[in-house]
Amino acid sequence: MSLSTVFRVKRPLWRLLWNDRREAAFDVALVLGLILLGRVLTVMYPTETPLEAYDWVGGLWPNEVIATVMDVALLARRRYPIVLMSMVAVLSVAQAALVELGPGPLLLINQHDDPWVPGVTPWAVYAAVVYTTGRKWKFFSWDLISITALISVRPWGDPSSDAVVAGVLWTIFPAVLGLYVSARRRLVRALRERAERAEREQELLAEQARADERTRLATEMHDVVTHRVSLMVLQAGALGVAAQDPATRQAAEELRTSGCQALEELRDLVGVLRRGSTEQDVRPDATPPENLPDLSELIGRSEAVGVPVEFTVDGDPAMVSAAVGRTAYRVVQEALTNVHKHAFGSRVSVHLLHSDDRLRLVVRNTEPPDRAAPDLADSGSGAGLLGLQQRVELVGGTFRAGPAGDGGFEVDVILPAYVPTGEAGGDE
Repeated sequence: MSLSTVFRVKRPLWRLLWNDRREAAFDVALVLGLILLGRVLTVMYPTETPLEAYDWVGGLWPNEVIATVMDVALLARRRYPIVLMSMVAVLSVAQAALVELGPGPLLLINQHDDPWVPGVTPWAVYAAVVYTTGRKWKFFSWDLISITALISVRPWGDPSSDAVVAGVLWTIFPAVLGLYVSARRRLVRALRERAERAEREQELLAEQARADERTRLATEMHDVVTHRVSLMVLQAGALGVAAQDPATRQAAEELRTSGCQALEELRDLVGVLRRGSTEQDVRPDATPPENLPDLSELIGRSEAVGVPVEFTVDGDPAMVSAAVGRTAYRVVQEALTNVHKHAFGSRVSVHLLHSDDRLRLVVRNTEPPDRAAPDLADSGSGAGLLGLQQRVELVGGTFRAGPAGDGGFEVDVILPAYVPTGEAGGDE
């Protein structure tokens, strides 16, 4: 096992401190800028405090180490603002105690009116106000900010106005700025949530309107179309019984059979419309699953007119709902019809893939050798693919059709294996 496998992490290390690369780049630039600024200010404004005051810690090098550590600690200000603010408060208390009661200052004091706090205090205060979460931790952060502000202003003794102004700008102003930024972020978040909620409500209203329209269509089809087709089937049966001519009886039987098939498809369609395409519950009166319709007849008819078809099946054929089986049949039928009209002479492949809960149909043709005949290509309504897409989506499937990479055309359909379409009560 390699070291990269042992120490592999699920996300980059920079994710431990930042949410995105922009935050990381900004904080790194901030730290480098503060380090450079500190060096420049030290050269421009030499300390007015006697250097002997720092002899008890060995000179100014401890201040350099502390300043560098605090600058680098700013990289964690978004994730760990309380830790950073605690470090600032502890150093501020130590500085005040050492100046007033101890051997001398720990942190560098350039001017006598400078606050006795670390140089990163404004950024630590701002981070503590903006990035602290949790009621208990927010109270604690304000306690730390209050202590730091008190030491920065130094109200004891006889503080100068410059010291008070510097202390306010160093601690209280960043806190007020943080409060403003926090309030603005909460307002933006609330407005965004309100907009998302309104969008979800609009989607629900649109879905309810579609469901109502499906119910209305189902009722209309059941009350009008199914009734008329049932009468046609009964009349065809009566004609077959009463007719004396064998040809008439055969035509009547074929008409009755076609009518019965149309009634089955109408019944399934009405059931899907009433239930909705996403409902997958199984009811005792639901239409039982059956085998997928035989596609070899369609393929045989296509080959009979001079369009060879390569038909492959993968997976174990599963039982499917009647509506799903008929939809798959119609997809292959329409796809082959389009090949006959627009790409005659091309090679066609029909791939059927079975899985546990769905089936996939891919019908692809290569680029045709010749342009399609205008009178044949312009026949039809031109809405075949659109109708297929609507039919596939009605049973909860996905439909994709478009040019293939080799200059041909491809229809790719994924259908659920089971869609309940039975209607309770047998209300036909």
